[in-house]
Amino acid sequence: MAENVRLVEPSIEFKEAYVEMIAEWIEAGEKMVPFVLRMDTADFGGMLIELARFKKGIGIPETFVPHTTYWLADENDRIVGCINIRHNLNDRLLKIGGHIGYGVRPSARRKGYASAMLRLALEKAKEMELKKVLVTCNKDNIASAKTIINNGGNLESEYKEESGNIVQRYWIDNYK
Repeated sequence: MAENVRLVEPSIEFKEAYVEMIAEWIEAGEKMVPFVLRMDTADFGGMLIELARFKKGIGIPETFVPHTTYWLADENDRIVGCINIRHNLNDRLLKIGGHIGYGVRPSARRKGYASAMLRLALEKAKEMELKKVLVTCNKDNIASAKTIINNGGNLESEYKEESGNIVQRYWIDNYK
């Protein structure tokens, strides 16, 4: 199912497909990850400008780092997921979050899209000259752990948050 997919930069061309994906996520009542999915789409052009600023590191909150967002489009230009690549890590991202955060819309899960999206994002990370990439997931998110491992992730450690949630930290350094 995840064949013929590609990462696309956010653009007005994909507005309808993106808004439709967000509506599906909202209807499912799930937390949208990565955080950029929670940006207000009412001013779509403004959202695109903000994403472009994030990429350049302009006007980002103090606790953030520059990051690039891509959407995963299938062969019909349906947006099935979102991935965010952080250009570097601060102390918080080193514990929780890592270089890459991603999410797949509810109706497209368990079809290989997450693995394909992470593989494509690792190609982008290489272009950005990131030698080693940290990807994290909650310990109870078995599907995400499998996605990371399938893309070369090696579990380094686990981090227990104040809430009691356990975050697994995987490093990927042998990507193509």
